[in-house]
Amino acid sequence: MARKMLRDGETEVYDYDLFVIGAGSGGVRASRTSAGFGAKVAICELPFHPISSETIGGVGGTCVIRGCVPKKILVYGSAFRGEFEDARNFGWELSEDINFNWKKLLNNKTQEIQRLNGIYKRLLTNAGVTMIEGEGKLAGPHEVEVTQPDGSIQKYSAKHILIATGSRAQRVKIPGEELAITSDEALSLEELPKRAVILGGGYIAVEFASIWRGMGATVDLFYRKELPLRGFDDEMRAVVAKNLEGRGIKLHPQSTLTELSKTDEGIKVVTDQGDVLVADVVLFATGRAPNTKRLNLAAAGVETDKTGAIKVDEYSCTNIPSIWAVGDVTNRMNLTPVALMEGTCFSKTVFGGEPTKPNYKDIPCAVFSIPPLSVVGLSEQQALEQATSDVLVFTSSFTPMKNTISGRQEKTVMKLVVDSATDRVIGASMCGPDAPEIMQGIAVAMKCGATKKQFDSTVGIHPSAAEEFVTMRSVTRRLTAGSKI
Repeated sequence: MARKMLRDGETEVYDYDLFVIGAGSGGVRASRTSAGFGAKVAICELPFHPISSETIGGVGGTCVIRGCVPKKILVYGSAFRGEFEDARNFGWELSEDINFNWKKLLNNKTQEIQRLNGIYKRLLTNAGVTMIEGEGKLAGPHEVEVTQPDGSIQKYSAKHILIATGSRAQRVKIPGEELAITSDEALSLEELPKRAVILGGGYIAVEFASIWRGMGATVDLFYRKELPLRGFDDEMRAVVAKNLEGRGIKLHPQSTLTELSKTDEGIKVVTDQGDVLVADVVLFATGRAPNTKRLNLAAAGVETDKTGAIKVDEYSCTNIPSIWAVGDVTNRMNLTPVALMEGTCFSKTVFGGEPTKPNYKDIPCAVFSIPPLSVVGLSEQQALEQATSDVLVFTSSFTPMKNTISGRQEKTVMKLVVDSATDRVIGASMCGPDAPEIMQGIAVAMKCGATKKQFDSTVGIHPSAAEEFVTMRSVTRRLTAGSKI
C-alpha cells in the first residue's frame, strides 16, 4: 500500500520509505536497520546463482555467494596440505598417498552458501523488509523499475532509493581473453586444475595462488610490480612474496600476459617476456569495477566518476538528494565490513535522526594467503608520508613454535608503527598464522588511541605469537619526518 510522507510541507504518496537495489552486505544491513527505525522498506535482488552475471546474483551478494565466504572455505581446505606435511615431525605417521576430493569440497561449499543465502532472506523477512526478485534500475529520482525473472516489469516509488549493487570482476583485453576465468568461476570449477596461471598481484590473485598450490596444482603468478599486494607495507609485501615462493608458487614480477589460445594440451599462455606456458586454467584477478552499467542512472541524473563509481558525499548521498549509495558501487574502501558500516550510517542518517558519517580510520583487513597477512592503520610508507614528527618502527621476526618442530622454514613477522610525538600506535601489521584473529584485537586498541607505552604495559599470553606485540621494546629504526624510505 502507498504510504503518505510529508515532504517540504507537501503530502507525497510513495509505495515505500526506502527502496534498496542490491541485497549484498551493504544493502541488507541498510534495509534491516532502516526497518528497525520504523521505515517501510523493499529490496530487490537478482535470482540466486554461485556465478554472477547481468541477470543472476542472489541475496547475500558477492561476499556470501562468490567472495569472502566461499574463498575462506577453500583456504581452509587448501591449508591441510601444509598441516599434513608439518604433522610428521609431531609423530603422526601419515601415508604418502593422501587423496583430495575436490568435488566433495565444492559440493559442501555450495551447500553452505545456499544455507547462508536462506539465512539472509530470513533476516530480511524477520525485519519486515519486502523482498522482490528481479533486476532493479532507476526510472526517476523516486522511482525504481524491476524486471522480474518472467520478464514482466513492475514500478515502485520510494521517498529514498539506496543503490548497493557492488562490483564485478574485470577482464584484461588481450587476444583469447574469453579463455580466462574470474574469481566467480574459480570458486565453482567442476575440475581442480593441475596447472594454473594467475594474472594479478592483489588480494584475489595471492589468495587463489595459495588455494590452488595448497591443493596440489602448479601455480604461476604474474604481476606488474616488483612485489605483490600494492598498497600494503613494503616489508610485509616482501614477506608474503617469500612465503608464496616457499610454498612452491612461481612468481613472475614485472610481467604480464599478452595472448591466450586453446591447444590440445590446454591453454597456451604467452607473456610480455616472450615466455610460453600451458595451463589448465588462467585466472584474471585484475581488479573489479563498480556494477553500475545497467542501473539507468541517467534517468535520475546520478553522477558517476570515470570508473563508473557513483559519486557520494560524506553521508553516502549522491548529487540527487533522494538517491544514496553504499559499498563497492561507490569505490571508496571496498571491504564487506565497510559496506556494513556505510549501510548502518545511512540508516541512522536518513531514518534514525542521527546524521552519521562512516569513519574510515584504522579499518583492519586481511589477505588470506597461506600464511595470512593482516594490517590495521598506516603502513610504514604511509606513516612517513603523513608524518609531522619522527616515526618509530618496531619489528619482530621469529620462527613460530610450531615450525621449530615441523621444520617448516617460514617466519612470522610483526610490525608496529608509532608516532614519536604522541607515542600513539598508528599502524600494525603481521604476516603469520592467525594474523587476522590477532589483528582484530589490535584494531580495537588502536581505535581507542592506544600508545606504545600501553602496549608495553600489557601482560602477554604465553606461549603465543600474539605476545610479541606487547614485548617489542627496542626501536628497529627511527624515520625522520619528510625523509624517504
